Amino acid sequence: MSDRFETVVLDAQGLSAWIAQDRKVLAMLQVFHGMGADLVVGANTIVEVGHARVDLPRLDWALSRVKVEPVTESSARAAAGLLKAAGLHGHTYAIDATVAETALRRPGPVAILTSDVDGMARLCGDRVRLVAV
Repeated sequence: MSDRFETVVLDAQGLSAWIAQDRKVLAMLQVFHGMGADLVVGANTIVEVGHARVDLPRLDWALSRVKVEPVTESSARAAAGLLKAAGLHGHTYAIDATVAETALRRPGPVAILTSDVDGMARLCGDRVRLVAV
């Protein structure tokens, strides 16, 4: 991973893998930290990972180390625009669209740590680097 990023946005799978201490994700996050990249999650990503099996103390610990971006009316409208432009349905891709919108408005270069590279590519085009989890 030789690219340099200003911002790394984690989707639900990226955040979940960090909480679960996935070695691959931990190694990537160490590289991102070393380059001084800001780690970011959208507020609704917290909802997506907050299920009964999540380790809440680990979630709290991880969230204390990232910038949590709110989902505002303006960001929701922009995410809806991304969905429409990509021809995707909000019922399936709503949270992904807000993750993409968060990434697209952050200082670049930006990477998204995601399990859905294809969906994110449709939403973001080539404006962010997609890193598979």
